[in-house]
Amino acid sequence: MRSTDAIRRLLALVLGCATLVPALAQQSRDDLARSLPSTNLTGGDVQAGASMMNAAPAPGFAKAKVADNPGAPDATAVGERTCIACHQLESEHFTHTFHALGLHAANKADASIPVCETCHGPGSAHAKDPGAKGLIIGYTKDSGTPIETQTKTCLTCHEGGPRDHWLGSVHQRNGLSCSDCHNPMAKFSAEGLMAKASINDTCAQCHRDVRLQFNRRSHMPLPEGQMSCDDCHNPHGSITSPLLKTNTVNETCYQCHAEKRGPFLFEHAPVRESCLNCHTPHGSNQQTLLVTPLPFLCQQCHSGLRHPNDLHTPGSLGNGQHPDERAMGRACVTCHANIHGSNAPSGPKFHE
Repeated sequence: MRSTDAIRRLLALVLGCATLVPALAQQSRDDLARSLPSTNLTGGDVQAGASMMNAAPAPGFAKAKVADNPGAPDATAVGERTCIACHQLESEHFTHTFHALGLHAANKADASIPVCETCHGPGSAHAKDPGAKGLIIGYTKDSGTPIETQTKTCLTCHEGGPRDHWLGSVHQRNGLSCSDCHNPMAKFSAEGLMAKASINDTCAQCHRDVRLQFNRRSHMPLPEGQMSCDDCHNPHGSITSPLLKTNTVNETCYQCHAEKRGPFLFEHAPVRESCLNCHTPHGSNQQTLLVTPLPFLCQQCHSGLRHPNDLHTPGSLGNGQHPDERAMGRACVTCHANIHGSNAPSGPKFHE
């Protein structure tokens, strides 16, 4: 019975399609057009769609408002046109930035959304007395605006995320403002609105000693452009003193050097404690970023047992007065190859 019912349904479907095809063939072009869904391919629809896109508020800027300036509590907003009347050059530089595109899109959708005054506060008092400091929120050291007001204005939109630990961070305690690293008024960098062409150049404004360490023989691949300072550090603040992106030095190093993480059957205590016991992170004149050349690095701990207690000097080198194989080649790690830890049952000395 089931097979008979299935055959009947199949015949009904075939007959229905056979009657449908001639009906479609007899339809006119207009009838077919009316049966299809409407499209946006006509010129009028495209123009209407474009105007709707231009009028749509940009995400993240739709709730922009005039910044609060404690230095001019009675000032009122005057609008972008008034600002451009004097600041034409700044306007030309600002036009190509991400902030300008977003704020202008939001302003077209809602005229009450400010552009310049979103960051600089109400401009009526400044327009009446342009030379007085503090009547407009400025982002330079001599603008008359306190650093706290500058950063608070930026954090109005950029609060949270990587900036959770800004308050109390070493940069905040030393009086840095957002504008010391960022320049939202011009597009100097490919991303991040940095004050310089790159993140590394921006950090090097203050950390010149660290930047010079990358010129040493062995260094992180930062000068080659394969990494940047914020791969390891969070300049906006973290729970660690050197502003690491992770909780410890080792966790930061493990982001790239996962094979050193372990756990190992035989752990090497100084390695587990901190990578900085043996390595300097930015650059070194020794191989593999070591703080001291081998075998002297190992002898800082291993100096009173068996062969490590022998004092190795330049005379122990191959061309010295008393050559010693332990001071040549890879020194200690020639034999103790897995110095970061070993999983071999016969490897308590990290031989394998």
